[in-house]
Amino acid sequence: MQLDFKKGNGLIPVIIQHNTTMQVLMLGYMNEEAYFKTKDENKVTFFSRTKNRLWTKGETSGNFLLVKKMMIDCDNDTLLIKAIPKGPTCHKGSTSCFAEESSKGFMYDLEETIHDRIDKDVESSYTNKLFKRGINKVAQKVGEEAVELVIEAKDENIDLFKNEAADLLYHLLILLKAKDITLVDIEEILKSRA
Repeated sequence: MQLDFKKGNGLIPVIIQHNTTMQVLMLGYMNEEAYFKTKDENKVTFFSRTKNRLWTKGETSGNFLLVKKMMIDCDNDTLLIKAIPKGPTCHKGSTSCFAEESSKGFMYDLEETIHDRIDKDVESSYTNKLFKRGINKVAQKVGEEAVELVIEAKDENIDLFKNEAADLLYHLLILLKAKDITLVDIEEILKSRA
């Protein structure tokens, strides 16, 4: 498939979506040169209509958008880019230019933080300390949190129940890391069962 730049007088709209959370981050425009630069460098580059030049997102702030996947729509005149943002996407400091700050998708951010603390061997991190104790200790902690969740489910304190559920999910993410499994792996199994 080839993008049709003629329909939009040399420009196509480009939707940027977070690769893991699926949150829509921004909309920009590309000309053919910006498109090929983006493909070559794996950093999103737009054609700035106000500056009348190519503009790589993050060129001054350092908040680059690292390309993971590019998809052309059915009419070949719009591009969807799934990217990993390095910092806030919006110049106003928010994650999305649409001012949507949501908890949806946060599990993927948490999973990335857990992996980062373990992979970088952050000495002061509880996550890393637990991981270093081995799979038996991590699995034991998941079991403890599961029991605590069941106990809270029988009571009426919804706040305690939600906190125990959060503890269980957090420790489960550490266990998944110990088994070299990701949330996406689990989602694929659930999807196959639907």
